[in-house]
Amino acid sequence: MDYWSSSLAVDDAYEKLVLRMNPPRVTVDNASDKKATLIKVDSANRRGSLLEVAQVLIDLNLVIRRAYISSDGEWFMDVFHVTDEHGNKVFEDIISERIQQSLVTKGKSLRSLTRSVGVQPTAEHTTIELSGRDRPGLLSEIFAVLTDLKCNIVAAEVWTHNSRMASVVYITDEANGLAIVDPDRLANIKQLLLYVLKGDRDKRSANTAVSVGSTHTQRRLHQMMYADRDYDSHEGNGATPEVVRPLVTVENCLEKGYTVVNLICPDRPKLLFDTVCTLTDMQYVVFHGTIIAEGPEAQQEYYIRHMDGRPISSEAERQRVIHCLEAGIRRRASEGIRLELCSEDRIGLLSDVTRIFRENGLSVTRAEVTTRGSQALNAFYVTDASGDRVKSETIEAIRKEIGLTILRVKDDTHSTSPPQQQNRRFSLGSLFRSRSEKFLYNLGLIKSCS
Repeated sequence: MDYWSSSLAVDDAYEKLVLRMNPPRVTVDNASDKKATLIKVDSANRRGSLLEVAQVLIDLNLVIRRAYISSDGEWFMDVFHVTDEHGNKVFEDIISERIQQSLVTKGKSLRSLTRSVGVQPTAEHTTIELSGRDRPGLLSEIFAVLTDLKCNIVAAEVWTHNSRMASVVYITDEANGLAIVDPDRLANIKQLLLYVLKGDRDKRSANTAVSVGSTHTQRRLHQMMYADRDYDSHEGNGATPEVVRPLVTVENCLEKGYTVVNLICPDRPKLLFDTVCTLTDMQYVVFHGTIIAEGPEAQQEYYIRHMDGRPISSEAERQRVIHCLEAGIRRRASEGIRLELCSEDRIGLLSDVTRIFRENGLSVTRAEVTTRGSQALNAFYVTDASGDRVKSETIEAIRKEIGLTILRVKDDTHSTSPPQQQNRRFSLGSLFRSRSEKFLYNLGLIKSCS
């Protein structure tokens, strides 16, 4: 065993010992706040704890209205003010159990997938990961290839940003409904999908990688797009011009040895998860943080250091953090009209629907594909081929072709009016003036840098 492997084994054993001596405590409080449920998490600290908790919260479809984060030293202590999707308090006992389980279970190491197609079979389905240059009609081509190869698509999620595309697709064998495990068949699927991804001009997706484990779908999409450098501005214009650009500032707090990241943007579900994913992928550790998202605008502040304990040390690194956080937020902030498809599931349904989109000049910027029993429940965000809003007559023509009761329009795109950013600075110190933050500060859970 080499030194690196030996060091990892020692760290793993130490973490398990600490967790046995200090098991995580999660309390759900519905009495302290009139409008939200307070979830308080106390646990021995290890890298990735914050991300794991945020991941559980989004999996439970909880909306984070406020959050206070402190993980300096050996202890991890967070408070989340959450509601359900309708703004109500939550009373589910499963919350504590799920968070505790996520913190006790040793997190798997982050996998690096620089570009490509990955194929991984599990007991229920085969997982396909794809990344490459986005283009109109690409999703239609991918689904058509899978249908031709006798694969049934049971679920999928597709993100596009800055001319790049990443997707995680779950398939089964059309013949028996089971995972596809034959290595020759998997190799053929991989080769044909890679051919589709390359197209005529994409050289960056020429290599392939087979995944060696499974992970949270949206977590994986963040990893894939970050590895594919979707934050590089030279790759394209990315989002359409009307999409609000997040305001991100990065400054060093020399007195405490932190880098302070301030972020203001329109609020939306899963925003905290997306920013924490980005910081984690960039190998930063969040020591303190405050999140306020009680109106149309979300404000976040993080006190971070690199994994080696140093703050940001150069202007180039500072700019990279800004660009990566902007990308991490905008990947999910889909442009276009949301079309929801609900129908009896059948082989080739997705291939047919996305072909009709392509034939009518629509480009899919994001997709969520799920199957519940015999029902297909799918959502597509679409623009025209140039990234502009689709004309209403085009949408109605497509709905008539697919079925008016099957394909419905739900235009729930986020507000495109920019936040009032002039002469504004979001600061943890200024936030302490409110009652809740003063209470947290007096407890010593967060230290001021002022």
